[in-house]
Amino acid sequence: MQTLVLAAGQGTRMRPLTESRPKPMLPVADRPLVAHTVDAAVAAGASKIVLIVGYEAEEVKEYFGAEYAGVPVEFAVQEEQRGTADAVRAGAEYLDPGPFAVLNGDALYDHPSLEELYNDGPAVGSYRVDNPSEYGVLDIRDGNVRGVIEKPENPPSDRINTGAYIFPPEAQNWLDVETSERGELELTDVLARACEESDVTDVPFDRWLDVGRPWELLAANEWKVGELDRDIRGEVHGGADLRGDVVVEEGATVDAGVVIEGPALVRSGASVGPNAYVRGATVIGEDAKVGHGVEVKNSVFMEGATVGHLSYVGDSVLGRDVNFGAGTKVANLRHDGEAVKLTVKGERISTGRRKLGVICGDEAKTGINTSLNSGVILSEGAATKPGESVTRDR
Repeated sequence: MQTLVLAAGQGTRMRPLTESRPKPMLPVADRPLVAHTVDAAVAAGASKIVLIVGYEAEEVKEYFGAEYAGVPVEFAVQEEQRGTADAVRAGAEYLDPGPFAVLNGDALYDHPSLEELYNDGPAVGSYRVDNPSEYGVLDIRDGNVRGVIEKPENPPSDRINTGAYIFPPEAQNWLDVETSERGELELTDVLARACEESDVTDVPFDRWLDVGRPWELLAANEWKVGELDRDIRGEVHGGADLRGDVVVEEGATVDAGVVIEGPALVRSGASVGPNAYVRGATVIGEDAKVGHGVEVKNSVFMEGATVGHLSYVGDSVLGRDVNFGAGTKVANLRHDGEAVKLTVKGERISTGRRKLGVICGDEAKTGINTSLNSGVILSEGAATKPGESVTRDR
């Protein structure tokens, strides 16, 4: 099945993590987010991958090259992000006659469900949620999908659109759709045409995650790090204690007195310890450093991020080359028990997570003994003063 993967967007809801990196290339466990999407497609039976790129396209191209996992790869450039139908139209010239799949490059799909989708087209993947009115909801009648209703007050079902489709061959000629009320060219309009022309099957997914906001990047890492098996290839001191499914890649070092409770991943070039404590679905990225007396819980350190000594980081994402001064402490829990809020595109919204620390853009820095409140964002290159208590975004 020829497969288009949408990976052109700017990822504005994920900022500051996407200020200088495309969202699909954000790290999830041991590879970029979009690589998990492509891996799932290959496992499901993709015969060719067409990646629709735009923002920071060269990073995506460099990672995948002309072939990935034995499957040929093409790149189509969406010059202006005008919607999902426009993205597919940009890639249509690379399609052969026949049916085709479309997947979002910023979503995680479980392999068995995607394989069922590939074998059951025309089809759309669905996922059952408790609050469907916040999503695009599938209108399902007589066992077939009739269309998608965006954020309805009275949802026709509890199954939402996962952005995974199998379209019939003639859909390649249906991509010139009208501009929607949102000012975009919507792929759901192409789905509506498919529903009129043929029976479109609903394929329920057992597991799926849309990774559009910073806390969802944490959730993605929790999922994928949780799937790793224990594998120790790096240099581990005899006085270290590695418990459960811990991966230490070749070229990484774990010093004396360190305790790592899996699932956890220590990537090549990273160093941990001495006397550090790492736990809870944590990724220590390439060339990152967790120093003496540091505790890290359920967090993601991107390449080169450093927390040198005597600090605590919980439920947080640290961008590339972030540096926390000694004694920096991150709060990750509200005392009132409510979900932590985070700023997304200028609006303070609930993350739905009881525990969430901070989100730090690339090269952010803290002075010694800085306290960072839960839900604080440090923008790319932001800095704090020694002893500062930060309760608002910087």
